[in-house]
Amino acid sequence: MLMNLVYVMVGLLGLFYGGHWLVKGAARLASSYQVSPLLIGLTVVAFGTSMPELLVNVNAARQGSAELSLGNIIGSNVANVALILGLTGLFFPFVVDTRLARRELPIMIVVSMSVLLLASDGTLSRVDGLLMVGGMVAFTAISYRWATQEKRRLQAEMLKFEQAEDLIETSPANRGKDALILLTGLVVLIFGANVLVRGAVAMAREVGISELVIGITLVAIGTSFPELSASLIAGMRGENDIAVGNVIGSNITNLLAILGMTTLIQPLRVDAQILRFEFPVMIGFAVLLWPFALSEWLGRWAAGLFVAGYVVFMVVAVVR
Repeated sequence: MLMNLVYVMVGLLGLFYGGHWLVKGAARLASSYQVSPLLIGLTVVAFGTSMPELLVNVNAARQGSAELSLGNIIGSNVANVALILGLTGLFFPFVVDTRLARRELPIMIVVSMSVLLLASDGTLSRVDGLLMVGGMVAFTAISYRWATQEKRRLQAEMLKFEQAEDLIETSPANRGKDALILLTGLVVLIFGANVLVRGAVAMAREVGISELVIGITLVAIGTSFPELSASLIAGMRGENDIAVGNVIGSNITNLLAILGMTTLIQPLRVDAQILRFEFPVMIGFAVLLWPFALSEWLGRWAAGLFVAGYVVFMVVAVVR
């Protein structure tokens, strides 16, 4: 038991540091080639912060742990909205841009419902995975078009964030160092994902807890560390679009890209209880966020409501 717990903790540390180094190295490499901060934010940073979920899911699926894979995605999405935005709002109440409420947030809700529909037959097949990955390609194209239409506003905010996080590289001479940081991050991520899945599955079987619960709780929180860090830092600096957009973009990426690619590699069986409880709760938190986004304000009382809701969800998931 103790050794499995050590595996889990080492795996979580690997995901945290590996994810950070991967994003930093990739973003600095891109900026050294004069790629705009806006494009880096929409691609490198967005996909980089979702790499822990992808690697954990692929490892879990290949080991036959479908519940761990699904629990990781659902748990991460619930944590992103309820825990991460909740904590960000508790510490730094912020204004929500209505464009997010009118465009990206409804897409997140529709995507969540669509994946539930695909899974309603009890399986997520390779055809379902292909549809999800295709949806991710379409969403990325649409996001880039929207972003270029608002380039001046978003470019300035993204540049400020990336400079503060040391994601901007000004000297091409450092490309070798940045490439080494990227590769180190990737290796540490892969190692962390392997160790985490190994420890989490063994611990679940040893203590009699389902892999779904382990995925929703421990693994999901661990893989959400990059999003938590990015949103808290953005909230602290008043970069509201990044704080909220990071969460919405990550949730859409988790469902379409991460779950889609996992399913392409290994089709997943979906237990009926996930369809009855975990999926509806994930959608419910997304819908609950909508009125606050439309009101353009997430204050401390609303943020506290999200955090309390997350605690209740965790308790019910474990008890069930």
